[in-house]
Amino acid sequence: MERLELRTKESIELIDITDEVQQIVRAKRVDSGICVVFSRHTTTGIVINENEPGLRSDILRLLDELVPRGKGYLHDRIDSNAHAHLRAVLLGSSVSIPIETGAMTLGTWQSILFVECDGPRRREVFVQVVAS
Repeated sequence: MERLELRTKESIELIDITDEVQQIVRAKRVDSGICVVFSRHTTTGIVINENEPGLRSDILRLLDELVPRGKGYLHDRIDSNAHAHLRAVLLGSSVSIPIETGAMTLGTWQSILFVECDGPRRREVFVQVVAS
């Protein structure tokens, strides 16, 4: 398993990690298999979507509208970041991408995006490549 280290800069942001994951897949020299990308943090998410600036802004705005900060969440009594945990629940903590002929089978416009919901922080993403 490989580990990517990220340093987020904003309280909520999207980071395209597709190139880094592709490098790991290539280095493993797996012709056919699966790549799992996993965040071990409860206030982050991993999604696959288009890395277009307008859509990126729309995603962040949607998360803020669906789960706004400071709405009286019970977890806020502990550390005031319940909104980040709840946003992460909606996003999910991992994605799986099939590998064929040594490359991930992402669609033309698909990118792997790390979603920070409680930054800025130092984060880790794990990438596991499994041959089939």
